[in-house]
Amino acid sequence: MLTRSERETRPGRARLTVLLRVAGAGLLIATGAIHLDLYLTGYRTIPTIGWLFLLQVIAAFGLGPTVLAVGRPALAGRLAAAAGAGFALATLGGYLLTVWAGLFGFKEVRTTAGIVAGVIEVAAFAVLAALALAPTRADPTTARAAFPTVIPPAIARTGAAAGAAVVAAALVLLGVALAGAGSPAPAAAGAGAGLRTVTIAGTAVLANARGFTLYSFAPDTPTTSRCYGSCAAYWPPATGTATASPGLPGRISTITRTDGTRQLTYNGHPLYTYIADAAPGQANGNNINLNGGLWRDVPVS
Repeated sequence: MLTRSERETRPGRARLTVLLRVAGAGLLIATGAIHLDLYLTGYRTIPTIGWLFLLQVIAAFGLGPTVLAVGRPALAGRLAAAAGAGFALATLGGYLLTVWAGLFGFKEVRTTAGIVAGVIEVAAFAVLAALALAPTRADPTTARAAFPTVIPPAIARTGAAAGAAVVAAALVLLGVALAGAGSPAPAAAGAGAGLRTVTIAGTAVLANARGFTLYSFAPDTPTTSRCYGSCAAYWPPATGTATASPGLPGRISTITRTDGTRQLTYNGHPLYTYIADAAPGQANGNNINLNGGLWRDVPVS
């Protein structure tokens, strides 16, 4: 039989559990919606990353309703919450990895969507970890249940402390990653010192003086660049003077960007490098539909 204290605390615990389930499910669906928007607006064309984004969307939209719907039995509810917490932490880890070092030839930069998604994923982990460790409502089905259906208070306190430490560490890592995510790509440095060609997959394409592949952006015009803000963080404009290597065919010129810098053009195409090209001779940005249009390397003939 329940004591008076247990009877008084049961409604409060039940309400807290429901609130955690609703919040956790909502946060998972929110991060799924952000990834779906990014997938539909360009990430689907990025090799490997596109499929990973689609899997994240499917997982988020699957786990969210599951966390909301599965409350009983207690073990199933804990497992659903733990799966959701693990998913949120793994998704955040993947984002931090793409910001720091790149993943499968793709490097992330600081964007509003990325910041919002990162914060949501930290919050989702915190809420779902708390739900996974929440006290179980006492009833005949749990009276003699063992761990993990019923979690002893000592283990719950240890888990809560560990979860809080993970949340704090995740927030610090997210802040550190975002603080350095907007720095210029190494490929852009010295881009205006001259143009040259490099051979990629048997085709001669345009490159800057350091050998980094240069790209054209379909929405651009011969006199205007359409790539600014976060777009220019992914695709740093090739700036400088119209200097070509000897023997390079084609017409080389410059246009003036809105900040007054001079951007190189080749045969009427404003030129850009790509943040995910970590070494000369790479062309990770070729045939990617991102930031509002299609990107291609520039063949030289």
